[in-house]
Amino acid sequence: MFKAPHTVRLFFIIVACMNMLAIWLTGFAVVHWFAYVIPAALCFAAISGFCPGLMISKKILGMVGIKSD
Repeated sequence: MFKAPHTVRLFFIIVACMNMLAIWLTGFAVVHWFAYVIPAALCFAAISGFCPGLMISKKILGMVGIKSD
């Protein structure tokens, strides 16, 4: 099973925090509920290490012929 490295996990947390800051600056009552899905997914990926987006990206790059790690 794919586990994200610690640097990627930290990046996920930073992006989630920046996204929540943008939601806060806009106003929690103003933004659409779907805007909360991205930070929630990023926090889940950072905590668990399981990131479907990274897995899909590696498979696509492998099919194209680009070797990763």
